[in-house]
Amino acid sequence: MSLVGPRPLLMSYMDRYTREQARRHLVKPGLTGWAQVNGRNGLTWDEKFALDIWYVDNRSFLLDLKILLMTVSKVVSAKGITAEGATTMPEFMGTGEQAESADGKLDPALTRDRKEDNS
Repeated sequence: MSLVGPRPLLMSYMDRYTREQARRHLVKPGLTGWAQVNGRNGLTWDEKFALDIWYVDNRSFLLDLKILLMTVSKVVSAKGITAEGATTMPEFMGTGEQAESADGKLDPALTRDRKEDNS
């Protein structure tokens, strides 16, 4: 795990991602991320995934630094902690064509083995 990156989600969501949503796994998960500083749980799942993918495509040291500084501000303001009508965020149920290979597993071309990242 990293300080900055897409927040890890439940393992049970893995087979519900579209090919595009699965791209969020191309980087290490983080304690805070672009989606967290741009709305947290006040965002829809589609908005969260779009922000996660934007981060994957645009990550840099300066962006990570900006996210860390914005995180402090967001934590102090306590905005966007809960989604409307939910304690935190409603369960992600999927949004369309899933990122599965022919054998029903998550497409490995869209994810990386995180063990490689831990070395």
